[in-house]
Amino acid sequence: MSALSDQLLVVAIFAYLIAMICHAVEAGFGNRRTAGEPARELATVTAGTAGTTGAAGETDGAAGEIDGAAAEPTPPAGTRRDAGWQSVGLAGWFAVGATALGALVHLVCLVTRGIAAERLPWGNMYEYVLAITFVGVASWLVMVARRPPLRPLGLFVALVMVALLGLAGLVFYTPITPLVPALQSYWYAIHVSTIMASSGVLLLGSVPAAMFLLRSGYENGRRGFPYLLAKRVPAAVSLERLTFGLHAIGFPVFTFAVIAGAIWAEHAWSRPWAWDPKETWAFISWVIYAGYLHARATPSIRRTTATWIAVLGFLTMLMNLFGVNFFFESLHSYA
Repeated sequence: MSALSDQLLVVAIFAYLIAMICHAVEAGFGNRRTAGEPARELATVTAGTAGTTGAAGETDGAAGEIDGAAAEPTPPAGTRRDAGWQSVGLAGWFAVGATALGALVHLVCLVTRGIAAERLPWGNMYEYVLAITFVGVASWLVMVARRPPLRPLGLFVALVMVALLGLAGLVFYTPITPLVPALQSYWYAIHVSTIMASSGVLLLGSVPAAMFLLRSGYENGRRGFPYLLAKRVPAAVSLERLTFGLHAIGFPVFTFAVIAGAIWAEHAWSRPWAWDPKETWAFISWVIYAGYLHARATPSIRRTTATWIAVLGFLTMLMNLFGVNFFFESLHSYA
């Protein structure tokens, strides 16, 4: 089972790579009108008829944003939601199919790893990366099934999957070993599963956050690198709303996971909090994500400013996942 899991990881990486290539083909040779353009044009008209004025440098790039609140207009029939999957070309279908196949193989890879280890398959950093990436790609498939116009983001989701799974297989791979005594608790399932689920959703949320910043620049007339990467993604207002939605889901779960970790620490180490590097960086991430949600709910704060806070929060999550394990001595170093 362990060898089968290792082989399935390679298959999953290749499936995501094929999906990434198909998304790139669709972006380069597909329909010249992107899914976001009709909404952007309508938003521009809506903003103009509302009488909003201002210097170009003072806009935050979210089309239709008036007085700090994103106003996404309802598209006419034949665009965006009403179009559904009817406008998807062959490359787009192959991209979504390859992503779904990769996710299925990814799941079986995790299951066989768990069967071989006779435990839940997230006992070390290798398994943890496999788990959070699966949560991310599964969430993406659900999201794109509900909102097909978001499909162009699949290029960047597949890129993240290939990069993280390749890093896990080449750098973080760990042979199967029994859990250390500190992890042999029912809190292992509760704490690690919730931190994994929230990390996967926040990982996915970083994709539309980054693309919103690029798309808003593109809509403001910037045509150099890297803004051209956002030429065919949905409108900035849609990306910003998606970013907020994913963070609004992931943050409460992340909060529960931190609390569960403190309770587990009380049982395992006789103290709920000791400013261990892993705990400290989890707290830093929590504060930054709370700051993002607060900034997003504050009308006077520009949406680009709030989104930069979300991107910073994701960077602290990466530091917690990779940096702490490599650069600090921690009670969590066994992971």
